[in-house]
Amino acid sequence: MAVYAIGDVQGCFRELQFLLDKLQFDPSADQLWFTGDLVNRGPRSLETLRFVRSLGEAAVTVLGNHDLHLLAVAHELSRIKPQDTFGDVLGAFDREELLAWLRRRPLLHHGEGFYLIHAGLPPQWCISEAVQYAAEVAACLQGEDYRELLEHMYGDQPDLWSDSLQGWPRLRFITNCLTRLRYCETNGRVEFQQKGPPGSQPPHLLPWFAVPGRRSAGANIVFGHWSTLGFYRERGVYCVDTGCLWGGELTALRLGEIPQRISVPSPPGGYQKPTPANA
Repeated sequence: MAVYAIGDVQGCFRELQFLLDKLQFDPSADQLWFTGDLVNRGPRSLETLRFVRSLGEAAVTVLGNHDLHLLAVAHELSRIKPQDTFGDVLGAFDREELLAWLRRRPLLHHGEGFYLIHAGLPPQWCISEAVQYAAEVAACLQGEDYRELLEHMYGDQPDLWSDSLQGWPRLRFITNCLTRLRYCETNGRVEFQQKGPPGSQPPHLLPWFAVPGRRSAGANIVFGHWSTLGFYRERGVYCVDTGCLWGGELTALRLGEIPQRISVPSPPGGYQKPTPANA
């Protein structure tokens, strides 16, 4: 069996099909791990959701910030933005089944010696704590209080982890790290406004995976979310968001002792204009 981790699809369904053809993906024998953000900004969110859901146990996806945004908009807890392109999902005859399926996806998945998340981990968390905290949010999102979580998840505060955090601030912090994080201060304070590649940030910030003393170091972590970082592989950290939406590539990483990269190009110019704040 081959296991492939695939970077942010964001509705780039055509490229996903090209990539799976290149992988010679066999759903009866192989498994796909999606880093989240299946939807939005690209042209075919509905087809992407339907397809990934149809794969059943052959596909695993964690939730990304765009997936959560779709859920919040669908439940009238947030406004649709000018750049959003998931209207096809909102108007679909099977929208409720698709949204219920999406809401029940985890924020962290682990197996085969790897951990899959969408964005990042604050340096204070060891990997077992990250598993525990991700499960807290998933349990709420899959439970009766899911609308309240979607309503309270917006905002950048708190920006520093404490074991004493409780209630919505605790769940917001966990959600923000797993679905939005790129940079931290050396003391572990998280920052969500800087979205450029390493080297473009203010000097007091470091990529979350480069903070000295990060307690999750040593674990193999696969993530997406950071298209301006692009493909990255260093000391057990793997970024597989290679900016398909922006005219880059859609990338799969075959997981194993020596992970192997396989990519397909997107159309020249991509589906949206690149900006310094690709999100």
